Amino acid sequence: MSNPENTGLLVPLDEEIPAPSRSNELMREILGGGVVRTLLALVVGFVVGAILIIATNEDVLASAGYFFSRPSDLLTAAWNAVSTGYGALFRGSIYDTTATTFAEGIRPLTETLRLASPLIAAGLGIALSFRVGLFNIGGGGQLLVGAAFAGFVSFQWHLPWGIHLIVAIIFGILGAALWGAIVGFLKARTGANEVIVTIMLNYIAVSLVSFLMRTPILQAPDASGNPKTPAPDATAQLPLLLGDGFALHLGFVLVVAATVLYWWLMERSTIGYRFRAVGLNANAAKTAGINVGRIYILAMAASAAFVGLAGVNQALGRNTGFTPTIDSGIGFDAITVALLGGSTAGGVFLAGLLFGAMKAGSPAMQVESISPEVLGVVQGVIVLFIAAPPLIRAIFRLPKPATNSLIKQWWRARFTRGQVKK
Repeated sequence: MSNPENTGLLVPLDEEIPAPSRSNELMREILGGGVVRTLLALVVGFVVGAILIIATNEDVLASAGYFFSRPSDLLTAAWNAVSTGYGALFRGSIYDTTATTFAEGIRPLTETLRLASPLIAAGLGIALSFRVGLFNIGGGGQLLVGAAFAGFVSFQWHLPWGIHLIVAIIFGILGAALWGAIVGFLKARTGANEVIVTIMLNYIAVSLVSFLMRTPILQAPDASGNPKTPAPDATAQLPLLLGDGFALHLGFVLVVAATVLYWWLMERSTIGYRFRAVGLNANAAKTAGINVGRIYILAMAASAAFVGLAGVNQALGRNTGFTPTIDSGIGFDAITVALLGGSTAGGVFLAGLLFGAMKAGSPAMQVESISPEVLGVVQGVIVLFIAAPPLIRAIFRLPKPATNSLIKQWWRARFTRGQVKK
């Protein structure tokens, strides 16, 4: 008798071990995987949003008063409320079905791409820190520092077209990377908790940049003492991709390139392998000869560099100056984007598009008298279920991830039997 898995299940050595059904095993792998859980989390989030829309709709509340005499009125009102709300979300983020021209119809999609760009860039940065086992909550400060560096170059230096934009982008990314490297250095040298350090650096970044915006370094001449920067030079602005009729600019192309770079960095490069090794087990990585402290510094610098690209997007994607509120919550939204995307390049990109669509469609929903906070609740519910896989598995009775699947048991049992026979 043999017990290859130490599970208490004895397998006769001289008895043929049947292979599991491939179709059943494949179905278990699919249902227990992260993709299905993510899709179900999205469904639950939008269902909760639909319930909120129904519960606050005036027609639904009015028809609820005579539900038992005419229940169909309540059901019709509920359906109309949800279809109107989510229809407005679609028209405001994907395609405006009421538009008279194709250009007007696709304008919502271009707004989704524009608003999603900084979310994707910052999400990639936060996702990178997750893969290294770090929790970067300093996205807001890193974005602001990156925007300040890029903004300074954009209006204080006057360079030729093309060169000016490239230099401003590089300075914005490097400025954020240096700010993030501070976190990695303190983590590596003193063992400081990166969560606390990044939170404190957020406050320092806001106060420091606000102070500089009241000085000649970053202050606009017409700011009258208010913290605001001058407008970037035309040579440093991100050019529009579709002409003056659309706000979508080159920042989206940069984010697509950053997504590809993130994939290559984490999945194909040597440094990415070391990042993942430290994230899986820092002690084992150190035993294998990896300088964990150095990896922490590089990882936080790289994480902040991606967030800095979001700051560049915000600072140079406009023809006016900006204030310390340029972050617009992107630093914290990036955490939810990274969680929803599973810290993978493709996942973060799609999650950023989803959240960008919600931002773009929110004004259209307000026109239909639907509070924008509904979408905030939807986002929160989605992240809640993403962060708590057992909860979504319990609701939908999904199988647990097949970490010790039947296929593995079958092959290990055969291997063990062969070793015993030898």
